[in-house]
Amino acid sequence: MIAVIDIADDAWKRVADLEALTDRAIRATLRQVGAEENVEIDLLFASDAEAAKLNSEWRRKDYAPNILSFPAPRGHDLPPGEPKPLGDLVLASGTVAREALEQGKPLTSHLTHLIVHGTLHLLGFDHIAQAEAERMEAAEIAILAGLGLPDPYLI
Repeated sequence: MIAVIDIADDAWKRVADLEALTDRAIRATLRQVGAEENVEIDLLFASDAEAAKLNSEWRRKDYAPNILSFPAPRGHDLPPGEPKPLGDLVLASGTVAREALEQGKPLTSHLTHLIVHGTLHLLGFDHIAQAEAERMEAAEIAILAGLGLPDPYLI
């Protein structure tokens, strides 16, 4: 698994071992759902302003979301052994930190949950329909439990 990390906002420096946290969350997600592990995910650790701009451009919504997921196009042939691109994740520093504080969670726990959540989206999980939402939530809870973190939905 390759995680290509771009830290575009210095506020993310408050997270110790951001790269290790990211790698651990993605690997746990891939293993839990039985996904192929020879994949690449690009992550942009952005400011709220940058995440809001992307959210406006791509989703026509004018706010900074905690995370944006952009799945890679499917169906491209790759040379043997090349990692399969899963897509991109964008995380907004201020929004993530504010949510963690409001929910009384450690920033690293909330961030881990969001990376798991985003990775599941890149793998095709969604939460639009109730049954899909329940499936995705159950996967998140199991993955986080495997990482020694509590159920993120029990606030």
